[in-house]
Amino acid sequence: MFWNSKLPRSRGKRAAWRRLALPMFVVVQVATTAERLQAAQGAALTLDDALQTALANNPELAAVQWGIEIARGERQQAGLIPNPELSWQAEDTRRNTRTTTLSVSQALELGGKRGARVELARRGQDAAEVELERQRNLLRADVIGAFYGAARAQERLQLAEQSKALAERGLSVAQVRIKAGKASPVEATRAQVQLSEVRLELNRAQAQRADAYQRLAEVTGAPVAQFARVDTHVEGPGRIPEVAGLLERIGDTADLRLAQLQIDQREASLGLEKTQRIPNLTLSLGSQYSEAERERVNLVGVSMPIPLFNRNQGNILSAARRADQARDLRNAAELRLRTDVRQALDQWNTAQNEVTSFNRIILPAAQDAVDTATRGFEAGKFNFLDVLDAQRTLVNARTQYLQATAQVTDAWVRIERVFGDLSGAP
Repeated sequence: MFWNSKLPRSRGKRAAWRRLALPMFVVVQVATTAERLQAAQGAALTLDDALQTALANNPELAAVQWGIEIARGERQQAGLIPNPELSWQAEDTRRNTRTTTLSVSQALELGGKRGARVELARRGQDAAEVELERQRNLLRADVIGAFYGAARAQERLQLAEQSKALAERGLSVAQVRIKAGKASPVEATRAQVQLSEVRLELNRAQAQRADAYQRLAEVTGAPVAQFARVDTHVEGPGRIPEVAGLLERIGDTADLRLAQLQIDQREASLGLEKTQRIPNLTLSLGSQYSEAERERVNLVGVSMPIPLFNRNQGNILSAARRADQARDLRNAAELRLRTDVRQALDQWNTAQNEVTSFNRIILPAAQDAVDTATRGFEAGKFNFLDVLDAQRTLVNARTQYLQATAQVTDAWVRIERVFGDLSGAP
């Protein structure tokens, strides 16, 4: 069985996922990782290899990484001052009487517009970095979910093969007893029906394993599965984190930090809109030459719009309401996260207790019942219906066990989506 009790606590692995700014040169690791996987094709894929491969190859994460460079460019652009404007003008098209004017104008931004733009862009850059962290957490959770899904599918196939062996053994025992005249031919028919049902389940398990392998390959950024199997001797999520400890950390999660940064962005946008109430000042310097008078004069000009009607009041109101909306969305996100965390931990606790019960009591007892019923049927103490009932009980117990492990993984993944690596959780 693939379910163990502890999660790797390597500081290096945790640091690789918690680092906010992932340099773009990480793409050079793709070839190395792909070569390692290709060289190890046929060997078991470990969870650590799957995580590292996804970090290097996943195209969605690579797309999010570009968001940091985009935000950096926007911040650079926000700090630039307006370009000067060069103009040339001619009065009268007749050569002997025309007057030409050459001037240069420079707009001077007043009211702190440039600083407000830079502040808004800086908030956007911070949000891009936190979004990258959030996407890493989501990718890590997806890899864990896909990996354990593949491990369950792999174990389901192994259990189906064991069930097939049990059914074949039951059919063989029934045929021996029928030849000896100690059982009715109906027993062989029942055994054959049971074997056919188990073979169908085996086919379904094979198809499910192929789908699970392909899902794992997709989330790691590979078009097809480059591994023959996954390592089922992997360590599980470990002990269940304390509810109080996780809820105390809720404000440090990437989701809520991103929601808070969106509030900051909206407030910075409001500040920028308020600066637009103050008009810019335009200075002009130029020279004018008259062909008729053969004289050149210098020109100096100052211009400024009069904020009589348009004081940007509509955009200010809209930006203020967007800030209010962002605050409400942040509060809603916190409420949702707190509810999800509690529900996930309750699910985790319930499912973990079920897994423990199956490992310690139910599965061993069901296997003993099959062995006892089969030996008893061979000795003529039980009929074949008892054997079939014991086999079906074992198959159902194994199915429920896999469902319970899936519930544990699902709860673990839900928490990982919010908090990231749980290896250091209280």
